[in-house]
Amino acid sequence: MKLKILLPVFNDWEALRLLLDKTLKIFEGKGFELSFLAVDDNSSIPYQRADFEGIDLKVLHLLSNQGHQRAIALGLSYLVDHQDFDKVIVMDSDGEDQPEHIIDLIEKSKQHPDKIIFAQRKKRTESILFKVFYFFYKIIFKSLTGHVITFGNFSLIPAGRLQKLAHVSEIWNNYPGGIIRSKLPFDSVPLDRGVRLAGKSKMNFSSLILHGMSAISVFLEVTAVRILIFVSIMIAAALIGSSVVFYLKFFLNQATPGWASSLMMAFFIVFLQGFIIALFILFMVLSSRRYTAFIPYLGYKNFIESVE
Repeated sequence: MKLKILLPVFNDWEALRLLLDKTLKIFEGKGFELSFLAVDDNSSIPYQRADFEGIDLKVLHLLSNQGHQRAIALGLSYLVDHQDFDKVIVMDSDGEDQPEHIIDLIEKSKQHPDKIIFAQRKKRTESILFKVFYFFYKIIFKSLTGHVITFGNFSLIPAGRLQKLAHVSEIWNNYPGGIIRSKLPFDSVPLDRGVRLAGKSKMNFSSLILHGMSAISVFLEVTAVRILIFVSIMIAAALIGSSVVFYLKFFLNQATPGWASSLMMAFFIVFLQGFIIALFILFMVLSSRRYTAFIPYLGYKNFIESVE
């Protein structure tokens, strides 16, 4: 079996070398033919070819920094035109996606050969604070999109699914979210997350929030409908509350001085906020429909500086 391992990289060359050495050692003598494609996301630390001697590695140098999700989309698009493999493995270059788990993905793929297989996070190594925020993120994601997302980039893609995947515009913003949205068949296998092999993570709190927002943005229309439903309930509650206060004040004369006017003002503010939110969401969705979605495969060559 020929495996192509795709790894987005930003300055993590030391960790990448350790990861490739570890991967080759794990697969030695197991009947697999491994090759690697690293997508250099315009790193400020230059790639040193001499550090990777003896490894079947190509490096795709991007003209500008696009972020991990778009680097993955560009790498997959490049592989559509350079197919010399049976399956593609997408994984991070820092070592947190453990290479020994590739075997688990392959075994799962044997049961479902036409499906994309994800590594579902069973155990994480991040801080307690991160786990708390991630827990609330999953709740918000489920509430806004109707989907549950328990996996990241670490995945296996059958070669036959690659071309369709590279034409899915949503993977430009979020790779796992785009696959969910695309309706391409996928499955997952529970696996623990590892630790970095070298260096420090470039991901800060702001980056994590932006990453979560990009995943939700893939389901913009579904999210907009759900927000509009919530806003409609809020406006209806404000109108009903105002009607009750009006009835108590002018028909039953049971309101104390100032109480009715204060409540009416509060309900009016709720109504006004709901109306403005609904108007904003409506214009945002209509505006998004004016523009043609970016298809990674059709435009990937414009982002590549060189292949080394």
